[in-house]
Amino acid sequence: MRVIESGIGEMIQPPDLDGFRAWNREKKSRELVDKVMTDAEAISRFVTDGCYIGTELYGTVRCPMTLVREVVRQGKKDLRVAGQGVTELDLWLGAGLVKTLDITYIGLEVFGVSSALRRAVESGQVEKVVEWSNGGITWRFKATAMGVPFIPIRAMLGTDTLKYSAAKVVECPFTGMYVCLIPALILDVGLIHVHRADKYGNAQIDGISGFAFEMSRACKRLIISAEEIIDTEELRRYPDRTIIPYYLTDAVVHAPYGSHPGEMVYCYARDERQLREWVEASKTETDTQAYLQKYIHDLADHQEYLDLIGPQRLEQLRAEEEGRR
Repeated sequence: MRVIESGIGEMIQPPDLDGFRAWNREKKSRELVDKVMTDAEAISRFVTDGCYIGTELYGTVRCPMTLVREVVRQGKKDLRVAGQGVTELDLWLGAGLVKTLDITYIGLEVFGVSSALRRAVESGQVEKVVEWSNGGITWRFKATAMGVPFIPIRAMLGTDTLKYSAAKVVECPFTGMYVCLIPALILDVGLIHVHRADKYGNAQIDGISGFAFEMSRACKRLIISAEEIIDTEELRRYPDRTIIPYYLTDAVVHAPYGSHPGEMVYCYARDERQLREWVEASKTETDTQAYLQKYIHDLADHQEYLDLIGPQRLEQLRAEEEGRR
């Protein structure tokens, strides 16, 4: 194929599809074993300094906040980050943990742009930013899931997003039309929050499934946090809902209200008051660190975080979500 144009961005981690296949054959057990552990144990075992890590979903929807806060608590550093996150990646940026970004968007939606991202990039803390569209980064995961080194798309053509990506524009050998080729993306570890899972790691999601299907099949290690851990027989009543099968999962963490201050469809609404507190705190380095100290470092675990937020506030968020249905 004739290359017409190349983005100026670098691939943070070039895909090794054969190596990934070998990893799955050798490292991923097909045995039904109990994978339930604490968030502290899961992050300690599978997240390392400098790893290529991704979160799923985007905005404040079903974000894996329990796991994200534990990454901050343990002080993992020099992270190479991929995803479409907002609040969760903002916390990592504010904590100074991120070295490079494969990014689609980091902002605070109706609350404005990210002060933490601006500060991290302008200071040089984040050394490299490579841009992709929302669809583009999802399709990169899909390429990995399909076992191919790239996928041809028409999105991103003619945009500055393509210019600052690592994509290439080529001439189709069949039709002569121009298409954009995006490379496969293989994560060292992925973090996904779900509605329910069993102890083996079979996981189900209600409502929008985002890119959980693709990302779960594109990472070497997968940590699942779940609102509920239920019996396998109950999951088997609705097998079509099991988006993530057990053999992809390395750890299962029980995390009720695990997306807070984000929302969990059919469970609880997002906490606007808590989100505003972060938005204001993130405007300065001093207030950012004070926020992280209060809501992460001064707390031992997720339960202490829930205790700090308070059962009355959490029940109010659940009632708000029920009121919308």
